[in-house]
Amino acid sequence: MQRKTFMIHTLALAAALFAGAASAQAVKLTLAHGTALDNPRHTAALKFAEVVKAKSAGRIDVTVAGAAQLGDDAAMVTALRTGALDMSANSQGAVANVVPEYAAFGMPFLFSSQAHAWKVMDGSAGKELADKSAEKGLIVLGYWDNGIRQMSNSKRPLLKPEDLKGLKMRTPPDTVTVDIMQSMGAEAQQIKFSELYVALQQGVVDGQENPLVNIWAGKLHEVQKYISLTGHKYELTPFLIGKRSWDKLSEADKKVIHEAAAEATSLQRKLAQEAEEKMFAELKAKGVQIDKVDQGPFMAATAPVIAKWESSPIGPFVKKVVAAARAK
Repeated sequence: MQRKTFMIHTLALAAALFAGAASAQAVKLTLAHGTALDNPRHTAALKFAEVVKAKSAGRIDVTVAGAAQLGDDAAMVTALRTGALDMSANSQGAVANVVPEYAAFGMPFLFSSQAHAWKVMDGSAGKELADKSAEKGLIVLGYWDNGIRQMSNSKRPLLKPEDLKGLKMRTPPDTVTVDIMQSMGAEAQQIKFSELYVALQQGVVDGQENPLVNIWAGKLHEVQKYISLTGHKYELTPFLIGKRSWDKLSEADKKVIHEAAAEATSLQRKLAQEAEEKMFAELKAKGVQIDKVDQGPFMAATAPVIAKWESSPIGPFVKKVVAAARAK
């Protein structure tokens, strides 16, 4: 009888120890992005990994793979949905190919500043966008910043819409950006950011458009003589975890991820805003001609882009985002 009781207690203890070990099992996650390693996106990704490790007492380990080591943004979105990749700080255009509503935040001349865009993203429109993302297997952990986009080229200052006519302008894989370029008579060509420097250097394209921080990080100013501060489009950076990876986490681990993501989002936005202000002076010092433009004619030329998207299948959401932006 004593032997039987001893065995029962031993088995119960073993079961308890096994359960405890299982609950404390190490979790390994990979977070990938496509920007340069001196970009605020990479700094924030490292911060996220650091906070997760601290809050989980070292149990959750996040490996950060930057500079498109694991493929371009489109490839990473696919990998998130299949479970081949856990997390990504991605691009608005690539995610819009899966969740079309992301395009709404890229309407031309919608936001006057980064803070203006954040206010709308952090409201009901951002919540609705997160819900639509989850339906497609992408869980939003935060909306990071990819800045207000400006134009650069090697031919001439772009002071009015007509100056773009006939220029070969590189765009990311973003339909709204293509629409914006074409509305002003430019020829839009989609080229990966990792291949952009060489494309500009060899004259495959004449120019491109990006936030100043990306122009600096990609050293594009070395092969572009003119930068025009058009401020034609805002772009967000969705910070995502694939639903397949998310569903494997315990509720406690999800809480850690959410808390770390909030800290990383706050840091990334702060760094992005500071970098934008700093890059203007840095680029000017490099001898690049930087021109401010009258946005009025550019806004008039691109107005049909908004009308087109308001009539599209995601029109109701586009109208909601446009109304929220104009109400701020």
